[in-house]
Amino acid sequence: MNEIKLDILAFGAHADDVEIGMSGTIAKYVEKGYKVGICDLTEAELSSNGNPTLRKTEAIAAGRILNVSVREGLHLGDRQLFLTSERIKQVVEMIRKYQPTIVFAPYEIDRHPDHANATKIVEEAVFSAGIRKYQTNEYQTDHKVKSFYYYMINGFHQPDFMIDITSTIDKKIASLNAYQSQFTKTEGAVDTPLTNGYVEMVEARERLFGQQVGVKYAEGFMVKKPLMIENDLFGV
Repeated sequence: MNEIKLDILAFGAHADDVEIGMSGTIAKYVEKGYKVGICDLTEAELSSNGNPTLRKTEAIAAGRILNVSVREGLHLGDRQLFLTSERIKQVVEMIRKYQPTIVFAPYEIDRHPDHANATKIVEEAVFSAGIRKYQTNEYQTDHKVKSFYYYMINGFHQPDFMIDITSTIDKKIASLNAYQSQFTKTEGAVDTPLTNGYVEMVEARERLFGQQVGVKYAEGFMVKKPLMIENDLFGV
């Protein structure tokens, strides 16, 4: 049994999803001493550029830049993220294995269907992981996630809350640049939206979010239930 208990576990459909949406936040909380993990649901085997082996190498490199405690892959199949009991069960096992306090998943409004489908699977798994009688193959102890938040990938939406990542924007950009097969237009590469200034677009989005809250850079997040403010109404 794995003894690592994570403070944050972020799920993405493909390696690089989490980095696009929230790597600045990950770097920030790792620097504060929190344990953070990333789980990629697929090998992104249908990506226009790169291949599963290269994508895995890039994901490991990005994880090292962010200094995450754990990076796992579930191999659920690119463009096969259908809401089935077996896929839900595999994500439940990941949650029970690492017992995260907070889970993140992609915001469901996104141009790529895999991102929305990933979120549906994770939502179901977060609920089922807390049911004592819900049976899985290996990890049987129920675990209730305290908070569940959504990060943006391709979309630009009005966030429900933001996190200042001014101090970690450089790590965010470095983690994205680790995915050269996706964001760098090399010889023989297929022309995609990702190879045409995508990293610069993400940086500009975070700069705009930051401007809205009076900092240089911020990442925006969504919720499906109200946030409760306890001791920090005055920023304490």
